[in-house]
Amino acid sequence: MYNGVINIYKEKGFTSHDVVAKMRGILKQKKIGHTGTLDPDAEGVLPVCLGSATKLCDMLTDKEKEYVAVMRLGVVTDTQDLSGTVLKEMSVNVSEEEALTAIKSFEGEYGQIPPMYSALKVDGKRLYELARQGKEVERKPRQITIFETEILSVNMPEITFRVRCSKGTYIRTLCHDIGEKLGCGAAMADLKRTRSGQFKAESAVTLSQLEQIRDEDSVDKVLIPVDEMFADYAAVHVPEEITRLVQNGNSFYLNQIFERRMFGNEEPVRVYDRTGRFYGVYKFTRAGNKFVPWKMFL
Repeated sequence: MYNGVINIYKEKGFTSHDVVAKMRGILKQKKIGHTGTLDPDAEGVLPVCLGSATKLCDMLTDKEKEYVAVMRLGVVTDTQDLSGTVLKEMSVNVSEEEALTAIKSFEGEYGQIPPMYSALKVDGKRLYELARQGKEVERKPRQITIFETEILSVNMPEITFRVRCSKGTYIRTLCHDIGEKLGCGAAMADLKRTRSGQFKAESAVTLSQLEQIRDEDSVDKVLIPVDEMFADYAAVHVPEEITRLVQNGNSFYLNQIFERRMFGNEEPVRVYDRTGRFYGVYKFTRAGNKFVPWKMFL
């Protein structure tokens, strides 16, 4: 069984669940999970966790994202992108400068109302299921952060821009909200996710490339080990007599590791045995001078 993370480049037409299903067939492995949905019409970076790394899914979903979006002014759709039904078409009487100012005005925190066509649940039902039934329900705004925007090109009525944002941001909704602010409406025409946390588009592989890599018996070349996700944490090594404790997810003491250094209270560390086998992430607690398990990856 493969254990680690593969940086997949999701192509248009696939849902995130499609990617997981196809990878299960390619790699002949059931334990696979993705790290956050990407719209079927969007493409780009989708880190996928395999084996013991599926415990990382929630952690990787929390990372900031970066996108390149194409926004078309003058049109409003029910899905907030051009795949939906057009609700309104308006003439675009705004200047390029006004449009760019409106985009920049969304930098920082703002309460974004999730779109009806989304996988979020209200009273146990997915919003998109209700939307397909012609229903609209009240959605509470969610605090998201737009860290940075950069205008890449302007070809009215379309504007291409890069956006760096927090988890949970709907770029479709950002385009819609910009259009509302300008008074002419807007919908997302195209979307590419260029980065998710540390994973970048230039190092991602498509499903067809993964299939070829599997045939060449080279999956390990694109499989990122679990412990690399915690590369910023210090590494500690336990002697052979302690490994059984660690294998069972037990705590161990400062004087039972090879490293001789001070650790901060609640400081996370990567735990290995002498052979370099990774067991998981522990946190040091000064009360008792010991390391306690946080996330195990046996």
